[in-house]
Amino acid sequence: MSIFDELKGKAEELKDKATELIHHNSEKISGGIDQAGDFIDEKTGGKFAEHVDKVQDGAKGLLDKVDGDDQAPTDQAPTA
Repeated sequence: MSIFDELKGKAEELKDKATELIHHNSEKISGGIDQAGDFIDEKTGGKFAEHVDKVQDGAKGLLDKVDGDDQAPTDQAPTA
């Protein structure tokens, strides 16, 4: 077995562990995304709120994808 096969196996193990951690802590992670956005809005006086919201939506979308929930979160309206 080559070193690349070993690295690929290790990377797959790490991916599985990360996915499991995300699955078990998705609500906490989502809350952290909200808190980070609120902090940025507070520090910038809301000047970049629209951009921050887009980043938050993207991060939550990725979180939902990794967590296996491809549906829109219930507390947000679907974006067009």
